Amino acid sequence: MQSSDRTNMTRSAVLSFIGGHGPTSRADLARTLGVSPALITQITKDLLAQGLLTELELSPSRGGRPARLLGLAVDAGGALGVKVATDHITLVECQIDGTVLRSATEPFDATSSDALEDLVALIRVFIADSARTSLLGIGVATPGNVKEQSVGTVESTQMGWSQVQLGTRLRQEFDLPVLVDNNVNALATAEILFGQAKGHDDALVVTIGTGIGAGIIADSMVLRGRNGIAGEIGHLPTLEDGPLCQCGARGCLEALIGEQALVDQARKQGVLTAREGIDALRDRADSGDAGAQGVFAGAGHILGRALAGVVNLLDPEVLIISGEGVASWKHWMYRFEPAFRACLIPAKRGVPVAVEAWADDRWAQGAACLVLGTPFDEQGRSGAQGEWVRQRLSDTTKPQTPEAHTAIAQTPRSQVSAQAQPDNAQAVK
Repeated sequence: MQSSDRTNMTRSAVLSFIGGHGPTSRADLARTLGVSPALITQITKDLLAQGLLTELELSPSRGGRPARLLGLAVDAGGALGVKVATDHITLVECQIDGTVLRSATEPFDATSSDALEDLVALIRVFIADSARTSLLGIGVATPGNVKEQSVGTVESTQMGWSQVQLGTRLRQEFDLPVLVDNNVNALATAEILFGQAKGHDDALVVTIGTGIGAGIIADSMVLRGRNGIAGEIGHLPTLEDGPLCQCGARGCLEALIGEQALVDQARKQGVLTAREGIDALRDRADSGDAGAQGVFAGAGHILGRALAGVVNLLDPEVLIISGEGVASWKHWMYRFEPAFRACLIPAKRGVPVAVEAWADDRWAQGAACLVLGTPFDEQGRSGAQGEWVRQRLSDTTKPQTPEAHTAIAQTPRSQVSAQAQPDNAQAVK
């Protein structure tokens, strides 16, 4: 890892650690994060100058000079995170340390011709209820492909979206920086800072449910690939001439063990009626129905073999499994574990598997982290939107007021200033 990348993630780690553990001395930060005291001194100096940290009281001394404790300047700014799904959205408001202050989940139809109008309306209501005076921006996590976070054009077969200019539209509506990424990439970002991947340089975050996806963490950074679609393990060719996948190919992993695939299999076997879905399948499995349990167990076997290949290829320190499908994990794991371990190369057979309870607000928190991480984005992936976030963070001479918040929530799109939208090269169709 280049020194700038290491510094970048250490800055985020400092904020994350203080946010999770409270006021901390520079010496404790260096010792806990495993970096030099000189690096911590420089990083905390920068964070103090940026107004992200504040110096607090002196800590008790065991001899020698007492250490000054550092705390988060939580009023430095916050972010909105929006997790978009086909039938609902989850919104969170986060402090600069990632702490979720409030959240809401609302019905949403992504396939509607008015989907963008509805999304804008839901976000506007959520912003209007905010007590925060300085929002740095909006982060959005969606299923599908997002080539550039700072542009935010979404291609999603799940939602029926083709080249939807989501970032552009939201910037026009709210006059705020907007960053958009694939939902699993956003979740992986939250895992790095606040979850099971914290403290690991290399990890694999896999989600099961409606789709099958992965966030690849390499050298403490989320690997996005050339077009922002690294980690599409749901489209690993798994069974030749298998079921048709929504991507147009046959026999993809997702077409075999995605939520709809399991429901289809259960219906064919007579486990479910034509009108019953995944909830009924899980209820039957929980009640001891052998047929329902067998559907999940078979999926676990296929997933275990597939993920063993991915782990052999990427060599992560930890495998994290999440997503709505983990609600049935006790039925998946029966055959997942033996299939997974049997297919690993000897050096990787001890890799730990962490199963994380699924929660929409964690995904939305990851979306907010797209914004909160931009002050330390030395790779430039946040583009002009990151510059805009940094400008808002450092603009202490013109703080937002509660009245300004209300104005943002109520401003019609036609009255939003275009000059504050660096990436808007094209209009929304």
